[in-house]
Amino acid sequence: MMLRVAALDGSLIRHGFFLREGGASQGLYASLNCSLGSGDEVALVRENRRRALAELGLGEDRLVTGYQVHGCDVALVEQVWRHEDRPRVDGLATRLPGVALGILTADCAPVLLADGAVPIVAAAHAGWRGAVGGVLESVLAAMERAGARRARMCAGIGPCIGVDSYEVGPEFPAPFLVEDRANDRFFAPAQRPGHFQFDLGAYVAAKLARLGVGRIERTGGDTCADAARFFSYRRACRNGERKFGHLLSAIALAP
Repeated sequence: MMLRVAALDGSLIRHGFFLREGGASQGLYASLNCSLGSGDEVALVRENRRRALAELGLGEDRLVTGYQVHGCDVALVEQVWRHEDRPRVDGLATRLPGVALGILTADCAPVLLADGAVPIVAAAHAGWRGAVGGVLESVLAAMERAGARRARMCAGIGPCIGVDSYEVGPEFPAPFLVEDRANDRFFAPAQRPGHFQFDLGAYVAAKLARLGVGRIERTGGDTCADAARFFSYRRACRNGERKFGHLLSAIALAP
C-alpha cells in the first residue's frame, strides 16, 4: 500500500508514500484515491484516507492537508482543521504528536522531512513551480524556527513524474537557470525541437542538498509511466481523461 524511506524510519516518526492500490474507489479513481476535491465519491475518499492513516496507526480525523496552489507558503499546524477550512499552502509543519501532515500529488514530488533531535516534521508539495519558487526554502525555514537544524534533517522524496515522461516546452529551462546555471543538467533535449525532458525528482534532491539538508533519499518510481501503482495528471491528459485520483504522502510524530 505504501513506500517508505530509511531516512525517515524511527520510533518517533511515522510516514508513508501511499500507492494507488488498496482502496475503495472505482473506475478512473481506483483505488486509493485520497483527494476530496477530485470528483470521486466523498464517502469512498474518506474510507481511503481511513485505510491509509490506519497504516500509520492514526485515525482519519488526524490528517491535515492544505489547499495546494503550486506556491511557496507554509502553515505551522497547531491544531487539526476541517478540510473546508484548509489554508492555501504547499507546505506544512507541526510539533504536535499524532497529527499527520498530508501532501496530495499526481505527478508532482512529495517531500517529507524530519529532524530526529527535535520534535518537528514537515511536508512539501514540490511541482516545478513550487520547487523553483521557494517552497523547499520555506519549509526548511519553518522547521528551523522550531529549533531544527538542516544538517540533522532527513528528507524523503516520493514518487513523481520521471524524466522520460516529463517533456516541457521552450519556456524551460530559463526559470531554473536564473536560480543556478548548473540546473541545466536536469534538462535533456526532447525529440520535439525546442523541447526538453526534465528530471524533477533529481532537481528536488539536488536542491535539498544545496540547501544543506543532511540526509536525502528517494523512493523512485515514475508516476506517469506506472499506471498500476500511481495516479498521474499527465497520463490522464494523454488518455483524454478529465478525471484522475491523487496519491497521499503523509508524515507524523508518533502520538
